[in-house]
Amino acid sequence: MHVRHFDIKGPALILPKRHEDARGYFYEAFRDDAFRQTVADVTFVQDNQALSKDRATLRGLHYQTPPAAQGKLVRCLKGSIFDVAVDIRKGSDTFGRWLGQTLTASGGEQLWVPEGFAHGYVTLEDDTEVFYKVTHPYSPEHEAGLAFDDPDLSVAWPFDPSAVILSPKDKVQPRLAEII
Repeated sequence: MHVRHFDIKGPALILPKRHEDARGYFYEAFRDDAFRQTVADVTFVQDNQALSKDRATLRGLHYQTPPAAQGKLVRCLKGSIFDVAVDIRKGSDTFGRWLGQTLTASGGEQLWVPEGFAHGYVTLEDDTEVFYKVTHPYSPEHEAGLAFDDPDLSVAWPFDPSAVILSPKDKVQPRLAEII
């Protein structure tokens, strides 16, 4: 696997090494020892999978607060997404900055989103399935979020904000300035 790090310390893009032939392809989607050595020394405790039926479905920006903060390893099983991580680590030199990556089922890319980041994605195709591993179980009492369209963040989503499909919860998330 090939790992690409970003200007924002912590997140990483993981690109699999594919072995292809006339039958199709094979790759290791996750290998604990390699991940710990090249990305982060963490333990994953839960796997999550989500199907979004419609293109432009936006989920996020979500995170969990300590002591239940989560790191997430995200990949797309079907379709494609624009995946976003926002640095919400107080005192970080990159606090409030975001990064975005397109993840596709055909490419097998994965984005590591460590604790201290809000995470969200928007589907680029109908019937998109996303799978992610997390480092802490889901905890409703520690669940939190940010407004996906916070002007202070200026995330460059690939859709007009008025065109995305949101859950009722994601329509009323606070701005970053309200949580600090």
